[in-house]
Amino acid sequence: MSRDIQLKERWENLVNILSDQFSQGEDLDLDAIIYLIGVQELGKVHRTYEKDEKLNLMHIAICRLLEPYGFYEFEFYDEDGWPHYKVKEELPPLKAGEQSVLMKEAIVNYFIERELID
Repeated sequence: MSRDIQLKERWENLVNILSDQFSQGEDLDLDAIIYLIGVQELGKVHRTYEKDEKLNLMHIAICRLLEPYGFYEFEFYDEDGWPHYKVKEELPPLKAGEQSVLMKEAIVNYFIERELID
């Protein structure tokens, strides 16, 4: 099976699993899944977040997702328990479609590591 087909199948499976658990009938989009990962990484799931905090959660998720690719490195948790990352290597210029594929691949790998999907 080609890598692209396998990624597509895994992505669709993951979207179905997460949508069933966190949505009321609509499929979660890429941004919503990134947000969920940010909440998971912060570890404070049962609270309401302000708009700027939601953006920070998405940033945490992106850093965590791209860490295995060598773009970010975890540095420390601040006094409020928020993780901080440093840039190790700048992301190369990517077209929108290439960005989407990279993030989907990183998300699929994240959930494979956590054994939600295989």
